[in-house]
Amino acid sequence: MAEKKMSTSRRNQLKSLLLQIGEAMLEEEEREAEKEKMKYMEESCQALSVPGCMQELQELCRKLHKQIDLVDEERYDMEIKVTKSNKEINDLKLMVQDLKGKFKKPALKKVRMSADAMLAALLGSKHKVSMDLRGNLKQVKKEVKEEEKQTGDWRKNIEDKAGMDGRKKMFETDA
Repeated sequence: MAEKKMSTSRRNQLKSLLLQIGEAMLEEEEREAEKEKMKYMEESCQALSVPGCMQELQELCRKLHKQIDLVDEERYDMEIKVTKSNKEINDLKLMVQDLKGKFKKPALKKVRMSADAMLAALLGSKHKVSMDLRGNLKQVKKEVKEEEKQTGDWRKNIEDKAGMDGRKKMFETDA
């Protein structure tokens, strides 16, 4: 079953009525708040009678100072409570945002860093570490083959092996 649409004039009329009712309710709340304020002021603040003698005035001043101190203590306590609760509210808001996962991880850019720069970034500027990879390589000494040591100059060796005598010497030495 399709619902009938309301005409714009009827909708505007209802809106204006709702606004008028809301405005009347707000005015009534303001009047009640003002009445409560006046009632509280009458209860807590008695009519001030100024005494004529100096001692009575001093007593009145002491009494007023004590009341002011009490009110200041209460105000200070309330301010501390409010700031503490505001901080808790902010912390909870941050936790809720973290749980929702609103934050997008930014796309990381490729950065070319040397090994020394990477170590400095990881360890901080306190540690001076250099990573000389070539310096840490194991040094390997070349061993000269014994045959090359014994033969000496290759030209002499060829001359010895040249001809039939040389071939004869090769077979004799190998065998």
